Amino acid sequence: MNIHEYQGKAVLKQYGVAVPDGIVAFSAEEAVEAAKALGTTVVVVKAQIHAGGRGKAGGVKVARNPDEVRSFAEQILGKVLVTHQTGPEGKVVKRLLIEQGCDIKKEYYIGVVVDRATGRVVMMASEEGGTEIEEVAAHSPEKIFKEVIDPAVGLQAFQARKLAYAIRIPDKLVSKAVGFMTALYHAFIDKDCSIAEINPLVVTGDGQVMALDAKLNFDSNALYRHPDIQALRDLDEEDEKEIEASKFDLSYIALDGNIGCMVNGAGLAMATMDIIKYYGGEPANFLDVGGGATAEKVTEAFKIILKDEKVKGIFVNIFGGIMRCDVIAGGVIEAAKQVGLDRPLVVRLEGTNVEQGKRLLGESGLNIIAADSMADGAQKIVAQVG
Repeated sequence: MNIHEYQGKAVLKQYGVAVPDGIVAFSAEEAVEAAKALGTTVVVVKAQIHAGGRGKAGGVKVARNPDEVRSFAEQILGKVLVTHQTGPEGKVVKRLLIEQGCDIKKEYYIGVVVDRATGRVVMMASEEGGTEIEEVAAHSPEKIFKEVIDPAVGLQAFQARKLAYAIRIPDKLVSKAVGFMTALYHAFIDKDCSIAEINPLVVTGDGQVMALDAKLNFDSNALYRHPDIQALRDLDEEDEKEIEASKFDLSYIALDGNIGCMVNGAGLAMATMDIIKYYGGEPANFLDVGGGATAEKVTEAFKIILKDEKVKGIFVNIFGGIMRCDVIAGGVIEAAKQVGLDRPLVVRLEGTNVEQGKRLLGESGLNIIAADSMADGAQKIVAQVG
């Protein structure tokens, strides 16, 4: 789950991470009042969307008086920001962060992630702050420094100092940088984050080390432990179909293709998307109905797929272990009848109760194309939508 920058900063502030003072605003009038309340000569007007690259897209402006604040707020609110993370469709700005200006002396990067290769949390640091870390990794990988953290003891002070010296934090501010990194790590662990990224971390003219930006992502499987984080969810920033899927405990991610996929099991779902692309098609979604799906869940999954206007055909690929093929077949039939199936449907069933499932589909009276294997199904659906 993602949250906005201002929300991330509020979470980090609870752990002692230094952040600039800021106030969220939903209108130009609120933005002006927020700037007056901050009482600083310079304020920054920042678009709040779940994506990076806002500055390059015109979503971050520096204002030096209330008139500029109002003008920038009116420009940004309601604007569709297109960044490298939003895709070409962009995101509509519905809220702003009005933040005190800072006397920035130098920008750095600090990030905490889970390294799947080592199975441990890793803290990364670079003196190339303010630019996408992917660009730094591509062009100057030697400028990214990493410390693998032992989960038994957590981030150690010597590791934080090592990173601070590596990215050339001024000597007199190393202790503050160590405190910053330690607090960031504690927030990451306590809140079950999957990413905690500070870009940029800045050193200011008055000797502060603070987070000028903050990106926090959370492990969705751990949200039940954090009702305070769940309360920060902004549904306006999420795909409507993904929201609907979450209500029925379906794993759904919208993609840009035209072949809808309904599969049981994440691994099989990934393989299904791969084989569709192998035969020249483009998957419209990732959809895992899970190993213990009911006919109701299958029906809802089918409805969600069909809500996507880009979908020109559907490939149902089920390997029944815990999941029974006859249950899947019943759900497909029920959904097709409820929504009025008007697109090609290819179904491949294998596993528990496969014969009963195939018989149900065959007797349904629906225009269903049977497939003997995953490859056969992928070729048939690609041919149908091609």
